[in-house]
Amino acid sequence: MAGLVLVTGGAGFIGRHVVRALLERGDAVRVVDSLIDQVHHGSPPDPILDEVDFIHGDVRDASLMARAVRSVDKVVHLAAEVGVGQSMYAIDRYVSVNDHGSAVLFQALIGNPVERVVVASSMSIYGEGLYRDAKGALIEDAVRPAQRRARTGWDPAGPDGGRLTPVATPEWKRPELASVYAITKYVQERLTLTVAPAYGMEGVALRLFNVYGPGQALSNPYTGVLAIFASRLLNGERPLVFEDGEQRRDFVHVEDVTRAFLLALERREAAGRVLNIGSGHHVSISEVGEAVAAAMRKPHLMPEITGQARVGDIRHCFADIAAARAALGYEPRRCFDDSLEELSDWVRQQRAVDRVAEARRELVERGLVT
Repeated sequence: MAGLVLVTGGAGFIGRHVVRALLERGDAVRVVDSLIDQVHHGSPPDPILDEVDFIHGDVRDASLMARAVRSVDKVVHLAAEVGVGQSMYAIDRYVSVNDHGSAVLFQALIGNPVERVVVASSMSIYGEGLYRDAKGALIEDAVRPAQRRARTGWDPAGPDGGRLTPVATPEWKRPELASVYAITKYVQERLTLTVAPAYGMEGVALRLFNVYGPGQALSNPYTGVLAIFASRLLNGERPLVFEDGEQRRDFVHVEDVTRAFLLALERREAAGRVLNIGSGHHVSISEVGEAVAAAMRKPHLMPEITGQARVGDIRHCFADIAAARAALGYEPRRCFDDSLEELSDWVRQQRAVDRVAEARRELVERGLVT
């Protein structure tokens, strides 16, 4: 049934796709977005925002959010600062926007309860993914060596020092909050699942893995890794890959993520749940860099393997999506290999300011790269 859906952060990468899909199915949409420069620098406003009730403002503004939730039926909460590395030195900003912003939203919803709130959580809360040891036992709390180097190994080891094999990470794995960003996303998730039912609302948290696709902020050095690589290549620079490049991630197309949000707004089985949204497949970061360079017709700009580690980074984490399949009827439709041509075609039509070197310098100066 059509209704009024509030999308916080609706002018962002995922937000614009969600807004478009909601409008296409007949919903009215209200968007709150602060249009911060780090995300929107140099990007023209998306025409889709002309079709919604757009409120330019900050989710931490109590009076603005009280107005934003009026007459709303459902909420998609996407507004957040995004970036593991940056969160480790912009601590107050990340905690303020992500956690205080969520608190302000729920404070407003107390007086104007809605049917359901779906929040964007993150795979970052897992820290290291799930592993299996040589005896077949599952290891939830794998720990990497404090000083990670090629000579000592980049991978975590078992309690006995034995080799571990990464496996798909399910929702029941214990969180291991390895960055300020991860902490804030976990708080957003728990606020949603705690406060919503206390006031007669339903809450759902979607733990998004590495989202990619046309429309990412190419000038934001803390956005998704594919967009960062594409921005470097667009400016004639090699992608920078930390460690040895063999760390593995799950890349999920924004169209699949968008469909997951719409399903999470409606499916009865999703209420009160935390659900992984990924592709169910994994690829190494060095392979990603090579594939993006090839798709952009720049095979001479292969990734530069730095051999350095960033504080807060993890080694392997990819999604077990069985729960989303069961609760949402979610099934990824976009394949990573088949989507890169589309992404590269879009990137070649853009202009991007390469801020990766600047971002790396910020981390190095604060001792967050070793």
